Amino acid sequence: MADLATGSIWYIPRISERRRDLVEVLLGYGAILLVIWTPNPVQRVLYWLACALIVTIVALRKQNLESLGLVGRNLLASLWIVGAALVLGAISIFIADRMHTLHSLHGQAALFSHVWGYLVWSFMQQFLLQIFFLCRLLRLTSPAKAVAIAAGLFAVAHIPSPILAAATLVWGICACLLYLKYRNLYVLGLAHGILGICFAITVPDHFHHHMRVGIGYLNYHPHTGHHSGNQS
Repeated sequence: MADLATGSIWYIPRISERRRDLVEVLLGYGAILLVIWTPNPVQRVLYWLACALIVTIVALRKQNLESLGLVGRNLLASLWIVGAALVLGAISIFIADRMHTLHSLHGQAALFSHVWGYLVWSFMQQFLLQIFFLCRLLRLTSPAKAVAIAAGLFAVAHIPSPILAAATLVWGICACLLYLKYRNLYVLGLAHGILGICFAITVPDHFHHHMRVGIGYLNYHPHTGHHSGNQS
């Protein structure tokens, strides 16, 4: 199993370390679910508390930034992922245009602000998926199981939206495998952002409820566009 601090592939952590990893996974995922299923205005407070908790947990590990994929490692070798996302996005837009399902992004924000904000959110999601969950699961079980569990957790967090849960399960598996190969979070965050934006403008809103999950998905009102909750 991979030890991200030492780079040793077959290092097996001590029992106390394994317990710590498990507790951190449970705490982090519990905090995320609490945020997703809590209505505003309490949700906004819980969101920042959850962010602080997760950042603190990661920081206390004092892990090497390169091993976490935060220094641009294998950037050139992994840029094809962004290219593939652009191609898939272009194909989806072409098909949506022909099927008359292409529409603008939801909200009143300027296009640049909307796109930039979603790219930042995409990177944050990849940080959670790979650096927080996958890295801990790799120390708890085999790489194959770690990828499957991480992707499953990612998909479950997008319930009750069936289309987002299915899409994030597929992307979660692909993203985790690509992370293990290239250790570069930036290309995955950018690819996630491209695919997510294309998904939002090509799939009718009544399927994904403005990309909402949790309580926000349930509170979606198609006629007024009113909603609360986190965006996928």
